[in-house]
Amino acid sequence: MQSQAGSLELSLYPPSHQVHQRASVEELQSEGSAKRIVTTLPSATEIVALLGLQDRLVGITHECDYPPEIRSKPVVMRSVFDSTKMTSRAIDDAVLERVTKGQSVYQIDEFLLRSLSPDLIITQELCEVCATPLREISKTIAGLNPAPRTLSLTPHNLEEVLDDVIRVGRATGRLEKAKEIVSLLQARVDYVREKCADPLVSRPTVFCLEWLDPIYCSGHWMPELVDYAGGKEVLGKFEEPSVAVEWEDVLRADPEVIFATACGYDVKRTLSEISTLTKKPEWEKLRAVREGKVFVLDSPSYYSRSGPRLVDGLEILAFLLHPDLFPEYCPPEFAAYSLNEDRFM
Repeated sequence: MQSQAGSLELSLYPPSHQVHQRASVEELQSEGSAKRIVTTLPSATEIVALLGLQDRLVGITHECDYPPEIRSKPVVMRSVFDSTKMTSRAIDDAVLERVTKGQSVYQIDEFLLRSLSPDLIITQELCEVCATPLREISKTIAGLNPAPRTLSLTPHNLEEVLDDVIRVGRATGRLEKAKEIVSLLQARVDYVREKCADPLVSRPTVFCLEWLDPIYCSGHWMPELVDYAGGKEVLGKFEEPSVAVEWEDVLRADPEVIFATACGYDVKRTLSEISTLTKKPEWEKLRAVREGKVFVLDSPSYYSRSGPRLVDGLEILAFLLHPDLFPEYCPPEFAAYSLNEDRFM
């Protein structure tokens, strides 16, 4: 659960960011107040809730768990396999097999979706592993009359994530509310960036681990978050999908800090499989391990979802990299775990 302490001071730092709006012609024409909304990815669910539209949310996915009050909503989409009973290696193998065959890793309850009669479906085209892609949704709703509008979110960086809040606000008739939210989020981002951009502040090298077995580097917005938080990502792919990396690449990079942000894994789940990492050859020789700078983070809450809580994730990274700059900050409960100290931060 996110605590109020999970926000850095921002009252002295008014927003100065001009929101980049990438609305399409179709979106501008379809601006309006959606009455029955279905989301097919957790980050969209979080945005809808942040706009105060929980009562209009009629369908979600099995992974949508935030805010807690939406968990009783009808589930229109589930994974084709139960990942809670699988290791990270087994999950990777299963996903790769289905994607290689052109099959989705999710299944849609078509009968339920049709019965809900949504007038807006929010989906994505960024990652086939994260949620049902737009083409699958399009097949399912082809026979609905009237056909619902669809809004596809494809952010590759933090700016585009904030931009998507504006896009959802426009599509649901909450544009002004969305602008207010983005202004506050941007103020928090600016505050962290400005504090960590001081030339006198050191910039430790960082490796964000996006999957345990096989090892994946981070992608999309993660290297950007590390940069804003005053670090240097050594293997990440900015604005690109994460990719598998060799253990030798990690040893050569020898990062000063390691963040385990396994996609979809909270801290407890990551710790249950952390031995796949800590038993790697020469693990103890890594600088981050020697200096006690290995942290396990709650990825679905703050990193793997393209939603507004990425800003909380940025604040957590900044605190862990530069605790002296944010002495009053306290991370949200169960958000960050020190592997060396064997405790939550």
